Amino acid sequence: MSAYKIEAGTAQHIGGRSQQTDRAALYTAARAPGYVMAVLADGLGSAAAAEQVLHTSKQLLDEYRAGEKANLPRLHDLLRTVAQEAHDVIAMHPAGAGEPQATMLVLMLAPQGQAVWAHVGDSRLYRFCGEQCIGRSNDQDYVQHLVEHDKLPLEAAKKHRSTRMLMNALGNRQKPPFVTVGDQPDLKAGDAFLLASDGLWQYFTDAELGMVINRATPRQAAEKLINKAIERAKGKGDNCTMAIVKLVTPPTEAPSYTVQRMGKAV
Repeated sequence: MSAYKIEAGTAQHIGGRSQQTDRAALYTAARAPGYVMAVLADGLGSAAAAEQVLHTSKQLLDEYRAGEKANLPRLHDLLRTVAQEAHDVIAMHPAGAGEPQATMLVLMLAPQGQAVWAHVGDSRLYRFCGEQCIGRSNDQDYVQHLVEHDKLPLEAAKKHRSTRMLMNALGNRQKPPFVTVGDQPDLKAGDAFLLASDGLWQYFTDAELGMVINRATPRQAAEKLINKAIERAKGKGDNCTMAIVKLVTPPTEAPSYTVQRMGKAV
């Protein structure tokens, strides 16, 4: 029996915007039984780029063939390829027609009890053990990249979100995407992951997110978080989108045997 079962769900709300440009989805692998993928993309200006992230993720996942054991470097390469191919297609969009861009979060769970993820942009991936947040994605690696690779002053690098030329996003013609990958081995019941657009995470502390996700099903947690985000945004919030993946203890199976009366020999 598996040490855990997966409970997962996606949810979103338009917030105070005129259109919903975020996208989120959960996928299983066509040729790799037991592999599960969660994807979140926050589109800039329109949903076109976010939809491309989901399309590319599903296409490459369906082409993936797994071996007997999860190969973490190979999974890292798969997620980097998702980012690069989605970026290339989005960047082919005609110049001057809005130049769509998108953030990207992709989380992949292997049946051997391992998680791998890739991150581009200001959407966030959170990891929880019970109610405790044990890690989350951030911009620090990209800021360091701008300082070391592009030789930008630290203060200028920290302003990359407000500068379109420096923005870390798929489809940005001025900058190739900077992809951060990570992994977590030895998954167990009680672990959980949250993929969140900035229309959600900016309204919560890590502790608040951990408490809500730990104490509710993904559907219940998503409803509570969206309602609270809307309340705190006071009508001015961005699109609010998330994917929640929880690992829970499997239910105990009741014995299925029956007792039969034995015949007495005469």
